[in-house]
Amino acid sequence: MKTKRLFSAILASCLTLALILPASAAGTAPSLDDAVQAVTALGILNGDGSGNLNLSARVTRAEFVTMTVKAMPGGDGVGQAAVAPYPDVPRSHWASGYVEAAVGRRLISGFSDGTFRPDQEIKLAEAASMLLSLLGYGPDDFSGAFPTGQLAMCQNLKLTRGVTALQAASPLTRQDAVYLFYNLLSAKTKEGAPYIQQLGHSLDASGKPDVVALVNGQMEGPVVVQGYGWQSSLGFTPNKVYRNGSAASLTNIQDYDVVYWNAAMSTVWAYAKKATGPIQALAPSSAEPTSVTVAGRTYAIESSAAAYALSDLGQYHLGSTVTLLLGRSGGVAAVADVSASAGERVGVVTAIEKTAYPDGSGGSYTAQTVTLLATDGQTYQYQTRGGYKVGSVVRAIVAGSGGEVTLRGLGNASLSGKVNREGTKLDKYAFAQGAEILDVSEDRGAVIYPARLAGLSLNSGKVKYYALNPQGEIETLILNDVTGDAYHYGIITRFEEEGQGMSRYCTYQYDVDGVSYTLSGATRFLATAGPIRIQGDPASPEKLYALTAAQAGQVSGNQFVTGNQRYTLSDSVVVYEYRDGRYYLSSLARAEGGGTVTAWYDKAESEGGRVRVIVVK
Repeated sequence: MKTKRLFSAILASCLTLALILPASAAGTAPSLDDAVQAVTALGILNGDGSGNLNLSARVTRAEFVTMTVKAMPGGDGVGQAAVAPYPDVPRSHWASGYVEAAVGRRLISGFSDGTFRPDQEIKLAEAASMLLSLLGYGPDDFSGAFPTGQLAMCQNLKLTRGVTALQAASPLTRQDAVYLFYNLLSAKTKEGAPYIQQLGHSLDASGKPDVVALVNGQMEGPVVVQGYGWQSSLGFTPNKVYRNGSAASLTNIQDYDVVYWNAAMSTVWAYAKKATGPIQALAPSSAEPTSVTVAGRTYAIESSAAAYALSDLGQYHLGSTVTLLLGRSGGVAAVADVSASAGERVGVVTAIEKTAYPDGSGGSYTAQTVTLLATDGQTYQYQTRGGYKVGSVVRAIVAGSGGEVTLRGLGNASLSGKVNREGTKLDKYAFAQGAEILDVSEDRGAVIYPARLAGLSLNSGKVKYYALNPQGEIETLILNDVTGDAYHYGIITRFEEEGQGMSRYCTYQYDVDGVSYTLSGATRFLATAGPIRIQGDPASPEKLYALTAAQAGQVSGNQFVTGNQRYTLSDSVVVYEYRDGRYYLSSLARAEGGGTVTAWYDKAESEGGRVRVIVVK
C-alpha cells in the first residue's frame, strides 16, 4: 500500500512538472513598446477610458476570447450575439458576440455544467490552445494528454517569449496577453506562412512585425483642421496627441493642421507642414493629377480631395498661388489659398534661381525665385526682384488677405555664450516657450529644441540670427551647423576600386534609412567602409565622412554604454543588423535585445555630437 501511494505521489509530481514551461521557454522578451504598439494598432487590446492598458491586471475568459476573435481576419466586425450563447453569457453581455464567434470557430468551449464562466481568469493552457487553433493546429497535431502537447508546441513556435505565466494553470496578465498576441503575429501557421499575412500585413527584414506598417495600415484620415468641427470626425477623445512628431495636446492643434488618428490606439497625429508658391506643373495631366510642382518641388497627391481641387474641375490651376497642406508622408493632403500660410516666417536663403512660371493663360513668364529654409523646418519659394544671396537671413511676410508676399533681409545678429545644463538659457537670455530653433547645415536644416543645446558653447560664428520677444526671451534662433542633426547618416555596404591615377574607377554602395544607393566614378572618398555622414544629396553626395566607432557595449535608455564611457544616442539614430553578410535596417529594440553592439558617433558630445549609427551582429 505504501509503495502504491509513493508511486502515485511520484506520478502526480511528474504530471505537474510536465505542465510547467521551463524558465527558458519564454526566451528573450521582445520590446514591450513594440509589442504594445503592434497589438493596440490592430485593435486586439484596448485601454480604459483614460488610455491605461492596465498591463498588470488579470485577464478573464471573456476578455481573452474577445482579443482572440479580434486577432482573426475580420474579427473587428463582430457585433452582438443573435441569441445567448450560454446561460451566464446573455445576449446583452458585452462579449456575447465574441463568445459566439469563438465557440462557432471551436476556439473554446464551455464547461460540463453548461456554463461559460466569462469572468473566470483565463489560464495559460486555455490561451495557448486558442492561439494554436488560429495557427491551424488541431487535436491530432499534439502528442500526450492536454495540455502537455499544446504547451510544447507553443514553446517551439516561440509564442511564450516574454510571458511570465509558466504553469498550465497560471492566470494571465494583460501584459502576458500582449506578448502572446505579438508573438502570434510572427509565428508560422501550420501551412508555414507567418500568421500576420492573414491580417494583410508583413514582417520586416529582421523577421519581426513591421510596427510602422501596422500603425499606418490602421490609421484614418487625413482631416484638415478648421475650427472645432474636425473633432467630430474622430468618434473618440484621444489619450495621446502628437504634433509634428512631438507630444502635444488637443489645444496645440491649429487651423490648417492635417490630422490622422488610430481609434484603437486612442492616438491623434497632427502635422503643420506646408508649401507655398505658384503651381508650376501638374502630372500626368490636369484632368487626373497625381503630383503637383510648387516652389520648385514636386509633391505626390495623397487624397482625392486634393486631387479634385488641383484638377481642371477644381478651383486651382497652373499659375495659381496656393498653400499645399502636407500630410505625414510629405504628400499633398489638401490645398488652400496662400492666406493659409499668412503671417511672418524667418529663414535662410538656400538657393536663388530663375524660374519659369505658367501665367494661367497657356503661356509662361520668368522670375527670380529664392528658396527659404524657415525656422519651422519647411522650405518655401518666393518670387523676388533680387538683393539676396545664398546664406542670407530673410523675413517673409505673407498677407492674410490676398496672400501678397514681402521679403525683407535681416542682418546677422551676433550672440555668443554657453547654454546652461538644463537647456533653458543661452548666456543671459532664457529660451521662450515654443522657441523656434533651426540648425542649418548647407541647404538642409533641423528643427531642434533648447534641451538639445544643453551644455554647448556657442560663438558668434555658430549663431546666424536670433530674435527676442517683448519679455527679452529668445523666440527665434538660427544656428550654423552646431549639432549635425541636419545631415543624413548611413552605412557603406560595398566598396570596389579598379585601376589607378586617371584610370581609377570606384563603386560605392551605401544605405541611408533603408534606401540603397550606388555611386560610381573616379571620385574616391576618405570613407570606404562602415557608418558614414553624407554631405549633400544621398543620391549624388559631395562627400562621405567616416564616423568614429566606440568600443562594443550595450544600449541603456537613450545612451550607449561601453566600459566607463557613456554616449548619448541621436533621436534619429539608425540601427543596422549585420546578418549573413548583409546589413538590414532594424530598430533600437533589436540593439537592446543582445548580440555584439557597436555605436558610431560624429563628434564629441561636448561639441554637439551624438551616436548616429548602431550596428548589431
